[in-house]
Amino acid sequence: MKIVFIVDDCVTNLVTAEQVLLGHYEVYTFASAQSMFDLIRKITPDLIVLDLLMPEVNGFVAFRQLMNDKRYMHIPVIICTSKTDIVTEKISYEIGAADFIRKPYTEDTLLNSVRKHIDCTRAGHNR
Repeated sequence: MKIVFIVDDCVTNLVTAEQVLLGHYEVYTFASAQSMFDLIRKITPDLIVLDLLMPEVNGFVAFRQLMNDKRYMHIPVIICTSKTDIVTEKISYEIGAADFIRKPYTEDTLLNSVRKHIDCTRAGHNR
């Protein structure tokens, strides 16, 4: 079963995303980017859903850390954020995000985005 990491400092968002994806994927949730980095050394996900607005290490900083590490730069990252401005979306794609989802999202939006990018990875079409 493919592994999906969900990183968000809001417990409600973590629970919602986990409920949507469970049954389709093995899901790990993290309330901070640092806790994700603590586990990623042991378990490498097939995809990461990453919030931007988090204390300590924000999503852009975490994303850049992932992309600067050869062990993780191949992992598709979906930015999932409450920031709705065009500039944030543009920057997300420019730095290499696989997708950009605005919160609140529908269950279908999240599941379809994850499926699409996991299928691309499976087919060898990742970055």
